[in-house]
Amino acid sequence: MLKSLFIANRGEIAVRIIRAARELGIRAIQAHSAADATSLAVRMADEAVDIGPPHAAKSYLNIQAIIDAARAAKADAIHPGYGFLAENAAFADAVVAAGMIFVGPSGDAIRTMGDKVSARSAAEKAGVPVVPGSGGRIADLSEAAQIAERIGFPIMIKAAAGGGGRGIRIANTREEFEQFLPQAQAEAQAAFGDGGLYIEKVIARARHIEVQVLGDGERAIHCFERECSLQRRRQKLWEEAPSPALPEEVRRKLCASAVALAEAVHYKGAGTIEYLYDDESHDFYFIEMNTRIQVEHPVTEFITGLDLVREMILIAGGARLRHQQKDIRRQGHAIEVRINAEDPAKNFMPFPGSVSGLRVPGGPGTRFDTMLYDGYQVPPFYDSLLGKLIVWDETREQAIARMKRALHELDIGGLKTTKPLHLLLAEDGEVRKGQFHTRWLEPWLEANATRLSQ
Repeated sequence: MLKSLFIANRGEIAVRIIRAARELGIRAIQAHSAADATSLAVRMADEAVDIGPPHAAKSYLNIQAIIDAARAAKADAIHPGYGFLAENAAFADAVVAAGMIFVGPSGDAIRTMGDKVSARSAAEKAGVPVVPGSGGRIADLSEAAQIAERIGFPIMIKAAAGGGGRGIRIANTREEFEQFLPQAQAEAQAAFGDGGLYIEKVIARARHIEVQVLGDGERAIHCFERECSLQRRRQKLWEEAPSPALPEEVRRKLCASAVALAEAVHYKGAGTIEYLYDDESHDFYFIEMNTRIQVEHPVTEFITGLDLVREMILIAGGARLRHQQKDIRRQGHAIEVRINAEDPAKNFMPFPGSVSGLRVPGGPGTRFDTMLYDGYQVPPFYDSLLGKLIVWDETREQAIARMKRALHELDIGGLKTTKPLHLLLAEDGEVRKGQFHTRWLEPWLEANATRLSQ
């Protein structure tokens, strides 16, 4: 069992990790930038350490500063949360080289599954279907164009490293392809320090389905799937479990394929394997693996009863998986919406500021994971996520009704947030029927711009 845990992240995920550590009797040491000195995580932790200036490159992305601070605090392990260095293989290696435990997979596993090309190769070897594409990094425009003509337009150009929708372009013609390729390469290089690209066939009207896995380096289990198709610019806004689209036989095959892949790469910790699903043909295709805890993990916790953050800390401390696959059962339906400090009526412009009159929803099956408190000054330097509102009920219809009730209860004074967007989505007929796909939301936003501004 670990005795002390250094949290190399911020915001709501830092608060979430502190709570899990405290329940396990582990001392929580919170890293923070100068901008986060008054954060809720700093207030809650057993100890807090300043790791640098507000800008992430000099604090939350500064590997040496984090390692030095964790060693000085005599931490046994470092939890990276999500974002920042969570999927950085060099960081995982540096933690281990410094004599501490990285709460997550090995650097080798991150390298294999964090690079989308090598991850695709691993999936193919494990017998998991993949989207038709280049099969590897493209060497130059000439080679890329030949592959694109072979698999047919539209084509998705994707960064080999990183995620979050960056370094991605969709080309509908050869002319667009030649225009977008250098743009995607430049964006990937700027975002991830790696301009490598690969290309895939676009699956029209695809749904985004992901499977939560837990592994101990030898054995893996799945915790069922999540539906994440409601996206804006490839950023998820509404997630739920289980997916309203999957027939039970497809669900069984999809989840089994995720376990096979996790075991094939000797995965350790919590991870998510993502797929595109065609709900007309019922075919599914592997697209990538996130080698970390996901923002949307609470919906899986609600339907399975598992504490995923606790499980990954226990596994990092040397425990084997505590559950067999037959022990993991799902019950009811859970929905999560992301509450961001953004104004949806003004093209989702960021809206940092001071929180006043905070009112958090309560009641049965209701959870609000957040970093907020009255008087907190939301800094302008980081992601706009303020918190995640998660609800559970026996059926999807009841869960949507509960989400509407909880959203009406939620009040974050002093800021513009995405709450109005989620209220409209919860009332939309197609959303209520589960009839959407990854390209559904953006046209809907255009059509509902007036309602969002009211």
